[in-house]
This record gives sequence, structure tokens and C-alpha cells, in this order.
Amino acid sequence: MDTLQAERRDMSVKSQKLKREGYVPGSLFGHQIEGTVGLKIETKELERVLKDNKRGSRLTLMLDGKQYNVLVKDYQYNSMKRRYDQIDLQALVSGEMIQSVAKVEILNRDDVKEGVLQQELEEISYSAMPEDLIDKVEIDAAGLKLEEKICVGDLEMAKNPKIHLHTDPEAIVVVVARLHKAAEEETASEEAGETAAEA
Repeated sequence: MDTLQAERRDMSVKSQKLKREGYVPGSLFGHQIEGTVGLKIETKELERVLKDNKRGSRLTLMLDGKQYNVLVKDYQYNSMKRRYDQIDLQALVSGEMIQSVAKVEILNRDDVKEGVLQQELEEISYSAMPEDLIDKVEIDAAGLKLEEKICVGDLEMAKNPKIHLHTDPEAIVVVVARLHKAAEEETASEEAGETAAEA
């Protein structure tokens, strides 16, 4: 697990001022934490950690000399300004079921030679104990054939009795679809129309 360094935030200091000073505002919450703790994290520190960790990832948070086992619950990324605007962390408690998400990652996309690989789900929602949390699901597209699909219930995480799915097991994650015929039919129709007009 990666370690994230943070400081307590003075809530009288506005977010915009923090950002100008090179910090990202955040929050830490959990059943064993009274209220919500405001955080400020150096921008470069957060970028370093979130480069390899996304929603649903577990981190070690260092705050006031204490170590917390936390989950990246959510964050806001401003794509226009290319910066993180906020991050929310949930403190994990042993024996407490946590709701999280696993990001879907597709491997070997280019190995699909027939049809078009369509990814229907970006992430899968589930609950598990802290020690059973996962942050991503990898699907190897190399062996997929035309019109073959993979549903949530086909994934390894769905077969794990320690994981309780919230996403419908019947939901399609990826499918290899046939090339859309509408464009071909439209072209054929236009050609037929032009032939008729010339006649």
C-alpha cells in the first residue's frame, strides 16, 4: 500500500487559497472518527499517490504522527485545469463491511481481430471487509471471440463468497460486437438511389 502524507486543515482557510498555496483540500471520515477531519495535502504528493491508485484503492494515511488504513472513497479531478480539487478518504475498521468500487481494466484490446470490443462498465460496486477489498478487475480480451460477452457474474470477484456485489451480476462488462451494419446499408441505399436517378 502506498503512503499518503497529510496535514490537518484550518477550516477557516478557503479552498481556493489552499490551492494557490499548492495544497489539495480533503476529508477523512469513518465510524471511529468523530465528525469529519479536514485535510490539506501537497498537490505533488497527491498526484504521486493517485498516479497508481484510484477510487477503491487502499492507502496508508499519515496524519499528526498517526497511521490510518484508509480507502480512497472519491476525488474530484478538474480536467480543464489538470488538477485535483478534492479527495475524500474513509478510515477502515477491522470487522466492518465497507462499500467500494473496483475499476474495470481491459488487457490486450488490440488482440481482438473480429468485431468491436465494447466496454459497458467502467467499475463494479460491491461490499467487503477491509482485508478483502480490491481496487481493480482485469479482463484479458485476447481470447474473446465475435459476439462473446463477459458479465459481472462471470468475474472472479463474483465467485468470492467474501465479496457482496451491488452491481447486477447479469450486467454486461464487455462484449465483442459485430461491426454496425447501418452504415453499410445506408451506403447501399444511397448508391441505389443514385442509380435510379441516373436512369
